[in-house]
Amino acid sequence: MSEVQKSATFFFYGELNDFLPKSRRGQPVRCLFRGRQTVKHLIESLGVPHPEVGSIEVGDRTLSLDALVEEGAWIKVYPPRLPLPLPAALASGAEEPIRFVLDNHLGRLAAYLRLFGFDTLYRNDIQDDELAQIAGAEHRVLLTRDHRLLMRTCIYYGYWLRSKNPRQQLVEVMRRWNLADLARPFRRCLRCNGLLQAVPKEQILTALQPLTRLYYDDFRQCVDCGQIYWKGSHYERMQTWMIKVLQASTSTP
Repeated sequence: MSEVQKSATFFFYGELNDFLPKSRRGQPVRCLFRGRQTVKHLIESLGVPHPEVGSIEVGDRTLSLDALVEEGAWIKVYPPRLPLPLPAALASGAEEPIRFVLDNHLGRLAAYLRLFGFDTLYRNDIQDDELAQIAGAEHRVLLTRDHRLLMRTCIYYGYWLRSKNPRQQLVEVMRRWNLADLARPFRRCLRCNGLLQAVPKEQILTALQPLTRLYYDDFRQCVDCGQIYWKGSHYERMQTWMIKVLQASTSTP
């Protein structure tokens, strides 16, 4: 004998409507289901990833994602209040205030986050299964343009980037976790994410181009890949750009 079909009605608030078809945005969405289904399962069946959800209410009760949905329930789903708190697993006594892992379409954003000093894992050949495993095991925030990827059960923290523009994506992320005051620029390698340390010019002399050797004396080197950095002609332009990003990330959208 087949199970009786049930129904529940969901209403999504604010930015959660970004995940719904235009015809369903800003209005109640009826969901049909059978058997015992969790709030998480039904919300995601409608297209909304669980890391994007802030709170869930039925009447005067607050529900968890793993709560079972009752027949006829009217469920209100809210986005989180911004800025978000830092991930709980990292907020107390951790060396890094927040850590990221990015999918393989976000190389420019990865470089920008590293430029501001944030621990950011990125490889252009990384696959979805490995991304999800890293995000879950290391409690990293998964940043992606693939909202289905955020539905993996093992992912605790994640965000679907609304913009396709890397600079605007950076501002989105900075705003979401209020990261402007936590930025520590020029401390990570843009190429591999390793930490930079001061290195004597004499130690790297043979690796420098003649003009660099002649005009610059202050150098840093990645402890992992050996990449060398110095304050070249681009440095002032980069500082000006970074100030604009910090200003944008602290202003009202």
